Amino acid sequence: MRHRSVIRRAVLAAAAVALVAGCNPQGPGGAADPSPVVPSTGAPSSSAPPADDKPSEAPSSEAPSPSATPTTEAPQPQSKVLMKDGDESAQVRELQARLRQIGYFDRAPTGFYGSITGSGVKDFQKKRELPQTGSVDEITWQRLLGMTRKPTQDELRPSTTNKLDKPDARCMTGRVLCISKETRTLAWMIDGKVLSSMDVRFGSENTPTREGTFKVNSKSRDHVSTIYHTPMPYAMFFSGGQAVHYSADFAARGYNGASHGCVNVRNKGKIAALFDQVKVGDKVVVHW
Repeated sequence: MRHRSVIRRAVLAAAAVALVAGCNPQGPGGAADPSPVVPSTGAPSSSAPPADDKPSEAPSSEAPSPSATPTTEAPQPQSKVLMKDGDESAQVRELQARLRQIGYFDRAPTGFYGSITGSGVKDFQKKRELPQTGSVDEITWQRLLGMTRKPTQDELRPSTTNKLDKPDARCMTGRVLCISKETRTLAWMIDGKVLSSMDVRFGSENTPTREGTFKVNSKSRDHVSTIYHTPMPYAMFFSGGQAVHYSADFAARGYNGASHGCVNVRNKGKIAALFDQVKVGDKVVVHW
């Protein structure tokens, strides 16, 4: 019995020694601790949040909502408009001549920016994937310049879009405004020689332009119709209220419209020059 008691005490003593030596961090001369103690710097330990901190939520795998960080796109700079509907200038004439070179304007340049010019510009813009405004801004103009050449004087001011026919016999002597309904042209002639020519249009079936031989009975540079209240610049009257004059509508719409009986001219520069040359009393011949 005494021998068993001695053995039990020896076993308990050995267990106590093993507990002290193996369960606490090793001191000097002991085995290396896999998690060495880092000296405290006074800052809270990153391994345990302060007692009053709330548990952190699990990180989200979704991207931040766009509304969380709103951004404002910078406005695109607007290109300056150089030419638009209603303008009339030498630059518009050049525009029309350049558009005509590449098939976007099918008539002689007039210098007036109307619906036909706007339609040609819009088609050009569509083909080049530009904003289809129908007006010419700096970007459109530069693209057009890069695709065309400088127009010649004949391209800018052709004698007429329509080919002149053989002059009527009544036009072969004296000073005559020789006007052909067949070719829709006006030829200014002196003693059988054509000095200038231009495209013209006439009245509709309801308001036809009278035919025959007449004389210029009056002139009015800035005339306005007392019946229709429309401008009739450079009017040269030859039969009652019918006159040869410039028409902005003809310049804009071409032969899609008609006059109220007058002889419309669409080239303002040419009719202005003709107005200064024609005298009251000069002959007017309107024929087929």
